[in-house]
Amino acid sequence: MSIEAASDSEPRFTFQEIIRQPDLWVTTVENVRLAAERLGLGKEFRNARVLWTGAGTSAYAASAAASAWPGSIAVPTTDLLLDPERYLLGVEFVISIARSGDSPESAAVVDRVRALRPAVLQYAIVCNEDGALSRSKLDGLITLDPRTNDSSLVMTSAFSNLALAGIMLGRPEDTESFLAFSQRGRKLLPEIGEVCHRAVERVRDRIVILSSSPLHGWAQEAGLKMLEMTAGRFPVISETYLGLRHGPMSFVKPDTFVLCLVSNDPVRRLYEMDLIRELRSKGIGYLAGITEASGGESIFDEVIPAVSPQAIDDIRTPFEIMGAQLLGYHLSLRCGLNPDNPSPEGIINRVVQGVRIHEPTGAFQPGLNG
Repeated sequence: MSIEAASDSEPRFTFQEIIRQPDLWVTTVENVRLAAERLGLGKEFRNARVLWTGAGTSAYAASAAASAWPGSIAVPTTDLLLDPERYLLGVEFVISIARSGDSPESAAVVDRVRALRPAVLQYAIVCNEDGALSRSKLDGLITLDPRTNDSSLVMTSAFSNLALAGIMLGRPEDTESFLAFSQRGRKLLPEIGEVCHRAVERVRDRIVILSSSPLHGWAQEAGLKMLEMTAGRFPVISETYLGLRHGPMSFVKPDTFVLCLVSNDPVRRLYEMDLIRELRSKGIGYLAGITEASGGESIFDEVIPAVSPQAIDDIRTPFEIMGAQLLGYHLSLRCGLNPDNPSPEGIINRVVQGVRIHEPTGAFQPGLNG
């Protein structure tokens, strides 16, 4: 299958939204640069205690942003809404991340934080300037290129650009690297697409995604993409390399598709290679690695070229997610599904539905509340 275009018989949105990401990364870098100047988000802001939040894919983008900011944390809105007092201790800024901004939790978190900690400054990074989050009581709003507001049910370009926007806010000194990754990603897309198209033929029964810190947001999002785009046809777990030995390795069978994001940190990579060799020695797992292509014999059964093979891990997530997205896309087609809407029965929706926001009723008191 050619990477350049989808035929008329294929889904309308998802493929194009995946492959245009390198072009949109350039617009995100510029949008965030201008917004940071407009909002006065300078060195003092970058040294502050920041809480990043979002729901679902946006929560994983928040995790990627927090990994690039020393001292910051990521808490999903689905946790922050229910237990804000626990997470807001010492926090100076809350930054919400969202594609549509219309998930019920998004605006509710802004209101809840405002009520509990009015001195905390709240900003949002959104793909949709007309969403409920954009209209909430924020101290500042950063709106990305409207093309990042994916039409597909699944978030692809929204994820990478939201994650990049968060990282860019904290690491403007890496701007040239981000632009270089855009060029490299554009160049590598044909090869990445062909490898992913071939690799999904080896998916049989289940999928494992492996990563090391600070790439957990990437691994969680990679797992979610394969789960969403196949409507749950294949069980998926995301785990750390070291954590896999502590029980989850029992999930790995000979035919299990194991996707490995390989760290660029030399010590992390030693631990990762030990685990991969162990899987190989036990004869379990079909091993696909996102890493720099090797000129010699590879430990992997399949290698998906890395877009940022020399970068520190803290900033890599937005640029490496395309491989997992294309794996999910081709796997969806293999299952006979439409990646634009892999849940035609409405089990999941583009904007989350069914959430009622309940007003707080007071503090929990042991012995009185049960």
